[in-house]
Amino acid sequence: MNTTQSASLIQLLGAGGFGVLIGWYIYYINRYRKADVQLSDLVTLIGVIGGGAILALFPARSDLFGAYGIGLFSGFFAYFFVLIILVGVSANFTVDWFLDGRRKRAEDPFYIPSEVAPTTHPAMERKPNITT
Repeated sequence: MNTTQSASLIQLLGAGGFGVLIGWYIYYINRYRKADVQLSDLVTLIGVIGGGAILALFPARSDLFGAYGIGLFSGFFAYFFVLIILVGVSANFTVDWFLDGRRKRAEDPFYIPSEVAPTTHPAMERKPNITT
């Protein structure tokens, strides 16, 4: 695509939507990471969000690349804002959940069936702290 040629609305929406999808997924992956962050993770992340394949789809300095960048930003932070809303409306979670995973125990009539796999903890692997 020539940089002097402007993109159509559908192209801009598509590039933005693709950016939202990638941004949402990047937040999800980083949230449920099980190991410490390493330099290779940063290199991989930069390759995913701005690598050769992306630049082939959305040429640098084009409207499409701009829409992709806005979508990437929107998707990444939308994931976080959705979590804030869900934690805020839940009676079982407080903002402490963001810090270390604290939550209220399930009380009758609620229970967790034995065939349901345990949920993962955000950003770390932890053993449950069971107190009686």
